[in-house]
Order: sequence, then C-alpha cells, then structure tokens
Amino acid sequence: MFDYVRDPAEIYRRSFAAIEAEADLSPFAGRDRRLAARLIHACGMPDITAALVFRGEPAKAGRAALMAGAPILADAEMVAHGVIASRLPATNEIICTLNDAGVADRARAEGTTRSAAAVDDWSAHLAGAVVAIGNAPTALFRLLERLAQGAPRPAVILGFPVGFIGAAEAKQALIDHAGDIPFATLTGRRGGSALAAAAVNALAGAGDG
Repeated sequence: MFDYVRDPAEIYRRSFAAIEAEADLSPFAGRDRRLAARLIHACGMPDITAALVFRGEPAKAGRAALMAGAPILADAEMVAHGVIASRLPATNEIICTLNDAGVADRARAEGTTRSAAAVDDWSAHLAGAVVAIGNAPTALFRLLERLAQGAPRPAVILGFPVGFIGAAEAKQALIDHAGDIPFATLTGRRGGSALAAAAVNALAGAGDG
C-alpha cells in the first residue's frame, strides 16, 4: 500500500548519511562527533549542534568508564529503560533511585522534588560513574550541589534535562560549575530522556576516537 524503506540496515545508513549532510558536525571530532550524531538521530533535529556543549572529551571519558565497569546513574526510569543493556561493554549496572524507599518522604520533608532527593542516594555509586540526566532539572542542580559539597566525582555527566522551568538554568549551571569533570549538554529548554539514553548508548557502542 505504501512505498517505504523496510530494510533496517538501509534505514540506518540513510539516516546517518542525512545527518552528515544536514548537520554541522565540524566542531566535534572522534567519539564526540559520533556522540553528537547519535543525539541528532535521537531527536531528528540537525540544528541542535549549535546548542551542544561538550567539555573534556565526554565520549572518550564515558566510554572508558563503561569499559572499566562503571555504573550508569539515571534520574528517571525512562532514561534507565532507554539504555540498551545488551550493548554495554561490561554488564554495567543501571541505577535509578527515583522510586527507592524513603525518597518520596524525604522529598516532602525537604520541600524538593523526588528527582532531587533521589540524587542523595547516589553517593555509594557516584565515583567514576556515568551520570545520565534526561528529565529533571532539579536532579542536575542537586548533583552539582553535592559535588560542591565534596561528593565523589563521576567520570562524565550527560546533562539533558528538559522543560520550561529550570532546564536551561540547570544546564548553564553545569557549564559554569562542572569544573574539570567531562560533560555533554544541550543548552536551552530542549532535552529529554531519549537524548540522555541515546548518549549512553553512543558511549556503549563501537566507534572511532
């Protein structure tokens, strides 16, 4: 009834050929270029390259962390479930503490979001971890607060919270306060769980760099 491309390999080839043709990937090299292309593929918007900020070779740092067995800390279940576990190089643990016992009660008591309260339960896993935030700006703000207070340093922060309240500000705070921790982020309101998960999947997959 419809004339459309059915072959998965051809869809994949054409998709990344279109990204190479339509997106300005010149600011990125090696694994970071592959990461940028994967983020474009996840959202269908080649123009995001102008708003992507990478610092400290996040793709290289994140890939090395995963190869060493580092856990992945996700702010939302959608991020955690978007990571393709079969592609992880070291059977890496995917951790989302959002629905852990006591998180909701602690959030109410502290007058904050569950997402922010859940970050406080990352401490035992944070050192050398891959952090993927794709939903809550408050989670990214809280992570930066914890790091300023001396919490263990992750290997990389993939900061893609989305929304109208706090998202742009949280990502700017990441840019301003991450120090020498490698990170990748998309400035402004855009972001989301699909982007955060796609970033992890890009680090997990084979590639150059």
